[in-house]
Amino acid sequence: MQENIAFTKTNLIAAQNSLELSEKGFELLDKKRNVLVMSMMGFIDKAKEVQSKVDIVFAEAYEALRVANITMGINNVEQISHSIPETEGFTILDKSIMGVEIPEIKHGEETIQYYYSFYHTNTAMDVAFYKFQEVKKLLYELSEIEDSVYKLAMEVKRTQKRANALQNIQIPKYKEMVRAITEVLEEKEREDFFRLKVVKNKHGRE
Repeated sequence: MQENIAFTKTNLIAAQNSLELSEKGFELLDKKRNVLVMSMMGFIDKAKEVQSKVDIVFAEAYEALRVANITMGINNVEQISHSIPETEGFTILDKSIMGVEIPEIKHGEETIQYYYSFYHTNTAMDVAFYKFQEVKKLLYELSEIEDSVYKLAMEVKRTQKRANALQNIQIPKYKEMVRAITEVLEEKEREDFFRLKVVKNKHGRE
């Protein structure tokens, strides 16, 4: 044993309690890790689905924008783009999965507001604007998912490290401590029993 301890019943009980706590701690960490991994895999599957939608809608948006540039002129389209305000109207909240705070983006589902005159544009411009609004909402969702995956992955790594420390260091250490103290105490009991028997036999002869 690496530690110098007294081989007493008090230390045996303490070692047994520490072993029990370590085993329960490992069991809880193992369950937590499994829940985190399952949640993370669910987010990864969802991210693939959303990314696929983003790719499709982006392609449609850029195609509509290309047509608008051709039919309306790049300068006109660029002027319209300057009239569109920066994105706002969303709130980032937090929700917890096994103690891990992950983001939840809330945004209004307001009716799309066009920032240009319909008299000087065409259908391609309308489609491009609508499609890019769709992309924006999908990117909200995708960024939420990707950040959640990152935070869950970091927590899985930390949980795995703590579980490994218990499984490979703490639990074996306390098991060895319990074994060593138990062997010494049992040997001591056998010696005490033998001495007591010798004393009784001696008194019996006398």
